[in-house]
Amino acid sequence: MIRVLLVDDQPLLRSGFRALLDMEDDIVVVAEAGDGEEGLALTKEHRPDIALIDIRMPVIDGIEATRRIAADPDLAGVHVVILTNYGFDEYVFDALRAGAAGFLVKDIVPEDLLHAVRVAARGDALLAPSITRKLINRYVTQPLHTGIEKGMEELTNREREAVALVAQGLSNDQIADRMVISPMTAKTHINRAMAKLHARDRAQLVVLAYESGLVVPRSR
Repeated sequence: MIRVLLVDDQPLLRSGFRALLDMEDDIVVVAEAGDGEEGLALTKEHRPDIALIDIRMPVIDGIEATRRIAADPDLAGVHVVILTNYGFDEYVFDALRAGAAGFLVKDIVPEDLLHAVRVAARGDALLAPSITRKLINRYVTQPLHTGIEKGMEELTNREREAVALVAQGLSNDQIADRMVISPMTAKTHINRAMAKLHARDRAQLVVLAYESGLVVPRSR
């Protein structure tokens, strides 16, 4: 059972999402919150698998809530998925760096919401193609983040290859096919890379791959 926490200051959106999610046999909404501070408290109380958090809220916004969840070792199993009205802006980028596992636009169709919750619960990065493209474009004009290159040097060649494929948006099965290895071996390479780079999840691997220069945007 995938346990979900809803954090948004719009009661109508919360009720709509809850009705949809609770209809599924493998998903249950454990709690709701109307602001980031309450959401953080309920995250600590319930320790959900997924926290769907609005990026802009009163008291504590979604970015700060995400940062605090990511920094708490007791909440390591919580995957934060950011809800946004805007598709992509500077706040989304900041939330990704704060530890968000992915993003959803609030007008998402029901089928995509259910798929997204299940993908995030597996620990996979949830980055819509439109958001990924804009994220990559951000790196075209921005200098590389210094210091990350040394972390990449600790990876084996196969681990670096796996990280680069994660940054391209490939799943474990697709990475396995590309590298001609088993899905379990692909997952092992990715998990070891995450540990060495101190990445919370695959979404952060995407950021690190571009910041280190391991993956270079094609438009450069």
